[in-house]
Amino acid sequence: MLFLTFRIGKDRYVLDARQVEEVLPLVAAKALPGAPAGIAGLISYHGQPVPLLDLALLATGQPVAEVMSSRIILLRYPEAGEGAALLALAAEEVIATVQRAPSDFVPTGVEAGMPAYLGPVAADADGLLQWVKAPALLTDDIRAILFRPADTASGEVRP
Repeated sequence: MLFLTFRIGKDRYVLDARQVEEVLPLVAAKALPGAPAGIAGLISYHGQPVPLLDLALLATGQPVAEVMSSRIILLRYPEAGEGAALLALAAEEVIATVQRAPSDFVPTGVEAGMPAYLGPVAADADGLLQWVKAPALLTDDIRAILFRPADTASGEVRP
């Protein structure tokens, strides 16, 4: 199975590459005053507004460093039913992929109190990789806020 690797701070993480639509350069986001924690704003992807989740801000409280290897991972985020919405993730050192079997990943043993998106870990020569479970990145409440359908005629958000 192919995984996209990235960093949050000094630690390495992976995402299932099948969920990745595209990797983009880091671009400035339009701020969303009052947005939930970790939501850095909106980016435009081919004219479509896409919410941007800053993974470093979500996990550590510090925004992603604006360095050459920082990127936006455009993710196909599962919606209720069979559809998917686009969710942009800002992350650091988004520069490689790795082949690993899902069975290589084992529970950390310290799951209690950990964010739901942090999955099992796998070891390699450089240390541990932790699997980020993309569907668990957003709570139900935040998912409802970000992906609530709008009335296309008026632009008003439906309750």
